[in-house]
Amino acid sequence: MLRHLAITPLLFATALSVPVGGVDQRDRCSGVRVPGAEYSVSSCLTDLTTAGTTLTGHTDEKDWKGLLAQNAVLPSGIPGVQVDGYFPDTSTTNTNHGWNHDSQFVIRLPQNWNGGLVVAGPPGTREQYANDPIISDQVLAKGYAYAATDKGNTGDELYRDGDRPGDAIMEWHSRVAELTVAAKKVTRRHYGRSPRVTYAAGLSAGGYLVRWQLEHYPELYTGGIDWNALVFTKAGGLLATLPPALRAYPRLAKGEQSAHEEIIAAGYPKGSEKQWGYHYDNQWDLLQRTIREEVDPDYDGAQQGGTPFCPPGTAPGCDTDYDFASRPESVHRAVERISLTGNIKRPLISIQGTLDALTPPATFGDVYDRMVTAAGKAPLHRYVHVPGGTHTDGLVRIDKEYKPMLPSFVAAFNELEAWARPTTRSH
Repeated sequence: MLRHLAITPLLFATALSVPVGGVDQRDRCSGVRVPGAEYSVSSCLTDLTTAGTTLTGHTDEKDWKGLLAQNAVLPSGIPGVQVDGYFPDTSTTNTNHGWNHDSQFVIRLPQNWNGGLVVAGPPGTREQYANDPIISDQVLAKGYAYAATDKGNTGDELYRDGDRPGDAIMEWHSRVAELTVAAKKVTRRHYGRSPRVTYAAGLSAGGYLVRWQLEHYPELYTGGIDWNALVFTKAGGLLATLPPALRAYPRLAKGEQSAHEEIIAAGYPKGSEKQWGYHYDNQWDLLQRTIREEVDPDYDGAQQGGTPFCPPGTAPGCDTDYDFASRPESVHRAVERISLTGNIKRPLISIQGTLDALTPPATFGDVYDRMVTAAGKAPLHRYVHVPGGTHTDGLVRIDKEYKPMLPSFVAAFNELEAWARPTTRSH
């Protein structure tokens, strides 16, 4: 999970002068407007993929740091129009382009459009460009238009956004739906027809958003695909699985082997051990404090965001000591407010790495699959375990047994295309 990062100002010198339907493409660029946006700017690009946008300032490479395996081969050479902008919002954590304005978005409109649209939200606390190599590049190469949002708030202090516990995360959902509606209108105006299919896609927190959209806004989508998705449930989700790891890992680092069994018992898969140090240093503690502050701000009193890496019993409101089950009913209601139900209403493919040590299959992917079944929606869900898959593909460098999941995402997306056709409208 990365803090908000600045990006260089957009460079608009890369124009494409290829006529489309007898209309100069440069005219099509200036005419792109996003309904509901407070501000937007569009540009014709010779390449909408990261191979081109990293050169022109139309992406932020730091925002997708760690999400890609070193040897990943990415498509390139997709000309079209990119629109960047933001919807009305009062929070200012996203500093991209010097705008200092949240609810930023990016929409990419390839010249050779296949009639489809893919909408995504970022993993963790990242911004709208986080999925550029792992989702945007992949679907642009197939001819899809692509749209992504920053979810309405970014960074490690997202809990400062909103008036009551859970507000910041609830905004994520409305921002994805808002962008989906707007992007559909943009494609209709730009291409002269509405998308024939609209898919939601996402990794980690972005995968959680896919599931929520298919549960709550099914009329907007044809189907969805999630990748190592975060799951909030009435049982607490991360708030129940992270504290045991935070308590045990420092003891394991000192050689206490009993601590290893405690982490395994908390649901972390055997074989993922070489990732534990990385996750402890970079994600377990930070994510626990960020999410806990968002739904349970009273736990650490007036302090915000807890005490980083506090040993058990050493500080009031230490997140290492956190016990979700014993927290007041108001906290459980706040978590229930953001919890998934499994009641999806459109086809969904979930891919889950078997060695994911942030959202482990036993306590995340497997749990949601059972929730879907309990909701009577098993026919709408295909759940795929990816052997050796870690939470993000950047972690495969740690051990030769770890395998990148991007190829599995591409394969699953191909499967979704064949399965979730426009005529699929089961509820």
